[in-house]
Amino acid sequence: MHVDLPKKLYYSIGEVAKGFGVKTSLIRFWDSEFSILKPKKNAKGNRRFTPDDIKNLKLIYHLVKEQGYTLEGAKSYLKTNKGKSLTNFDIICKLESIKHQLIKIKSQI
Repeated sequence: MHVDLPKKLYYSIGEVAKGFGVKTSLIRFWDSEFSILKPKKNAKGNRRFTPDDIKNLKLIYHLVKEQGYTLEGAKSYLKTNKGKSLTNFDIICKLESIKHQLIKIKSQI
């Protein structure tokens, strides 16, 4: 899952939802369900997601949407693997990023 977001310190919930191709209500729901997500909130209560939150959202998206985990299954997976490096997921993300960049270069040629 390659999420095409610009390099920023904070992302709005709309930008995140658009990058993942889901509705903002799903991002809000995952925020309330998964304790691993901790977006900052401004005075109005708008969520501002950090790059770490985006990485955690990628993992949640991968578990729930791509691997077919239930919400409880994803929560228990995150709980049992807390603190361990998720090397396979990290490698997959890096390879997908490289693939995306190569496709971009190919289209420019």
